[in-house]
Amino acid sequence: MFEFAHRRTSGQPPDMRAWRQTLKTIIGLRWWIIALVCAGTIVNYLSRNALGVMAPELMKLMHMSTQQYSYVVGAFQVGYTVMQPVCGLIIDLIGLRLGFALFACLWSLTGVLHGFASGWFSLAALRGLMGLTEAVAIPAGMKVVAEWFPNREKSVAVGYFNAGTSLGSLLAPPLVVYLSLRYGWQSAFAVTGALGFVWAAAWYALYRSPTEHARIGDAERNTIVSGQTPPAPRRSSIREVLRTRRFWAIAQARFFAEPAWQTFSFWIPLYLATQRHMDLKQIALFAWLPFLAADLGGLFGGYLSPFLMKHLRVPLVWSRIAGVALGALMMLGPACIGLVASPYEAIALFCVGGFAHQMISALVNTLAADVFDPSEVGTVAGFAGMAAWIGGLGFSLLVGALADTIGYTPLFGALGAFDIIGATLLIILMRGVSRDARPREADAASNATV
Repeated sequence: MFEFAHRRTSGQPPDMRAWRQTLKTIIGLRWWIIALVCAGTIVNYLSRNALGVMAPELMKLMHMSTQQYSYVVGAFQVGYTVMQPVCGLIIDLIGLRLGFALFACLWSLTGVLHGFASGWFSLAALRGLMGLTEAVAIPAGMKVVAEWFPNREKSVAVGYFNAGTSLGSLLAPPLVVYLSLRYGWQSAFAVTGALGFVWAAAWYALYRSPTEHARIGDAERNTIVSGQTPPAPRRSSIREVLRTRRFWAIAQARFFAEPAWQTFSFWIPLYLATQRHMDLKQIALFAWLPFLAADLGGLFGGYLSPFLMKHLRVPLVWSRIAGVALGALMMLGPACIGLVASPYEAIALFCVGGFAHQMISALVNTLAADVFDPSEVGTVAGFAGMAAWIGGLGFSLLVGALADTIGYTPLFGALGAFDIIGATLLIILMRGVSRDARPREADAASNATV
């Protein structure tokens, strides 16, 4: 722009190409990109949570037992668990633009087909297919953060895109119940599924990497590049990535944290219906509140880390871990859900759990972008997600097998203990990791293999 002004005053012809490029630049483009990712995550979680909201009704219509419902939930979790590392590898291989759009189209088609289910077995088959396709969400989101944000902003960016998981879950109860009561239960799956096609088209049209995007300014590109740790040489194999102690620190933390989120996503409506005797309209009124709290928790965790770095001089990695430890202590609240008499007190404790879990989730996910190269983040997030969903799958099957016999109280109590264990192991395994990202030397010096 200054060059344009100089040419104008000196009588030289203006460089119109440079002027047009200046006008096309979008200020703060990286935040628009993360907003687009957040929108995709909302659509993703809206379609997957339609089942949880409809669970009390579908169990009656399809004559499902609690254990059969756990198999339906488990089918999704198996597909999601198996596919997360594959999704990470695919987007690392073919790129975010094509990979994310392709998977979004596939999960949308599967979601629409849910309306043709006639029993628990066909519903489980469709849920398995949805799990295979929706598994792309977190690996893709983490890869976007790794590519588009400097280190100091990564936790904030993860907080915003991770808020999409809660917003999708928050919107599901009122929207799904409205569609079901007005147009039939099939419409709930048709509408929430079809939204993915719209988002996929927008993503493919608008997304480019920072090095290729025509609307990014030089100043913003320099901010991103200068704020990231220079990339180390790419690892020669996936096995080497998985052998690092840092990977297992992240993977086990996600393994112990995920059962809580999947319990909230798939079991809250059924719990409120069977244990707290709420009808479908009451569930629509209250079941979204824990996910609103979860949004706030994810954002709080994102801003907590840079606050600790700036004001308390906490190193980058340990600013993330401090927030994880705080969230783990807060998970003692939902551990007491089965001990309170009022359904509204139970919902309040679910809200505490949603806030705490998303704070943990945002910060643990950010660690993958902190301590691994951007070229590896999709793979790392995928395999860590696989560990997380193994934990969620195992716990969901446990709930299905035991909820009708021992009740929900001890199961909720276990959720609080899981996060304490995960935070403790995270602290132990991350010892020796500096504030610099991707500390290769620390692995060799600290028994890198496991």
